[in-house]
Amino acid sequence: MSTRPFKSKKVTSLMNRRHFFGRMSDGIYGIALTKLFSEELLGKPFSLEKSSQDKQKRPSGYDVKPRRSHFEPKAKSVILLFMNGAPSPMDLLDPKPMLDKHHGEPYFDKVAVDVPSPDQAGGLLRSPFNFAQHGQSGIWVSEVMPHLAKQVDDIAVIRSMHTTSPAHPAALYKFQGGRMIPGLPTLGAWVVYGLGSENQNLPAFVVLDDPMGLPINGIANWQSGFLPPIYQGTRFRSVGEPLLNLRPSIKEPSALIKMGENLRSQLDLIHRQSRPGISQLDARLANYELAARLQVEASDALDLSQESPKTLEMYGVGRKPAVTGRTHVNPGPDNYARRCIMARRLVERGVRYVQVCVNDQIWDSHSHLEDDLRSCCDRTDQPVAALLRDLKERGLLESTLVIWTGEFGRHPIAQIMPKEGVAGRDHNPRGFSLWMAGGGVKGGTVYGSTDEFGYRAVENPVSIEDFHATVLHLLGLHHEELFFERNGLNEKITFNFKPKVVKDILV
Repeated sequence: MSTRPFKSKKVTSLMNRRHFFGRMSDGIYGIALTKLFSEELLGKPFSLEKSSQDKQKRPSGYDVKPRRSHFEPKAKSVILLFMNGAPSPMDLLDPKPMLDKHHGEPYFDKVAVDVPSPDQAGGLLRSPFNFAQHGQSGIWVSEVMPHLAKQVDDIAVIRSMHTTSPAHPAALYKFQGGRMIPGLPTLGAWVVYGLGSENQNLPAFVVLDDPMGLPINGIANWQSGFLPPIYQGTRFRSVGEPLLNLRPSIKEPSALIKMGENLRSQLDLIHRQSRPGISQLDARLANYELAARLQVEASDALDLSQESPKTLEMYGVGRKPAVTGRTHVNPGPDNYARRCIMARRLVERGVRYVQVCVNDQIWDSHSHLEDDLRSCCDRTDQPVAALLRDLKERGLLESTLVIWTGEFGRHPIAQIMPKEGVAGRDHNPRGFSLWMAGGGVKGGTVYGSTDEFGYRAVENPVSIEDFHATVLHLLGLHHEELFFERNGLNEKITFNFKPKVVKDILV
């Protein structure tokens, strides 16, 4: 649809954009109701193909239309299950029999550089949980993850992850954005920048937040940084309306809606012409246009009443908590289960990247290790395993990359909290575990290892940069060729490091 701007200075002075939206009662909702917005206003697609100079072509406009990958992808979408607070690997996915054998023995001289003070360091601490081998692959899994244990033949566990900071905020910046500083584009934003989305009626990057609160660093976990704002994650609420002010409070006459649409289009063009090259403005206008389409599509995508009772039960919807956390509230699996189902429904509809959050730092087990890990697993284990099973049964797992991870690991020694007198584990960036499934990942695989006590990655260590390169590779993107020109530099999520793709976990 072509549009022409108003040429009358009188009209624009009497009715500018701000006055128009301010005077229209519920006008923004009426405008959003229409589905007649021009596709031209979303910007022009750009190619990731190399130019004759063997460089990525600079985009002439920014949008989330689907784009060709650098090479044939294994995965089309990503679901990131981020376990904020750092789950303890030697208590969940990386058993250490030597901790049992040497329980209570001193180890402080080996970890002194990582421990704030000697009075917070006890001896080696055995896991309070039993481990057993599961599946045809025989992967060892802790007793507190019985549901995941049934899906181990679909996952690849990396036991040799390592990072650079033992502090939650810095480690989260590193994991999400590649460096330990705020303000950088997150992995989800990079993925959407590179590939766009298969569904133009839903955001390309969706964040399913926790009704109990945001994770550490808040919205910085899904920001677009220096990339255009259109690539930032869109936060969906899991309780109540997914997006506030999405539905109109009153029904407006169709003639008024049409008039509003035409005036908005004209004013948008005026603004664009007088402010060329401002990506923030383009993103804001595109968001208004997306709001119209969201009213139909988002409501359907997040409507769990369409799911069968069997499916809801499989995920744990409605189940009460089986245990109670000592240092945080365990609401049971119900809400996390709902969000896992929403994640499946979103990728089913072509959403490129979905991030499922947990509040605060529930896995940060400085004390009451046993009680708190039981609580965390009771809350998440069943929904996560059900998600894998559900995706597989629907034929979606092979095209969906599922990632379960925290920001770093925990120490093999006890952290003694003087007030409680109950041991937990402190932060450890030198070795931790995560797992991936689907989307070209070889199930039933264990890659890398930590030392005999779980302190340091020793065999096939995997950095955060390696992880990012591997995720991009599975999506058909080469980490060296996915960049954004800024201040004369080709910015990449892998920065100036030399990461490797972890090919041993790939199909």
